[in-house]
Amino acid sequence: MHIHTIEEAQQRADICLAILRALPDWFGNEAAVLDYAKQCETLPVFAAIEDEQVIGFVALKQHSEFASEVCVMGILPEAHRRGIGRALLAACEEACWANGTRFLTVKTLANSHPDGGYAKTRAFYRAMGFVPLEVFPLHWDEANPCLFMAKYLD
Repeated sequence: MHIHTIEEAQQRADICLAILRALPDWFGNEAAVLDYAKQCETLPVFAAIEDEQVIGFVALKQHSEFASEVCVMGILPEAHRRGIGRALLAACEEACWANGTRFLTVKTLANSHPDGGYAKTRAFYRAMGFVPLEVFPLHWDEANPCLFMAKYLD
């Protein structure tokens, strides 16, 4: 497995669509999937490729000279728990470090929501050094409270 930067806008969107649609337990809202794909057209996207197949991706959104966000990340279910998320986040951290950004953030579903898949997502980000900072109960909608997490890149 290796990580590549995806240069072409439509390819970034297509990768996003394919991976997120393979993850309906996390990304079951088609309007949100289409929105993520549209965002990927203009964001840096790193893809994990194995045997010439994309098995995961991450899109990085820079908010300021100080902070960038893991806008969206997905890994095919059959490739979970193999270090791919870790490798994708390492690519994000390298990109941030190269341009002087020192905070990497992510928004995910807060633990007040009972979804077991997102409990694993939060545990993954904690293991990667992110800390929970604040819950925004209405950021997405009432049924999906948003947890804002951040990591200082030292």
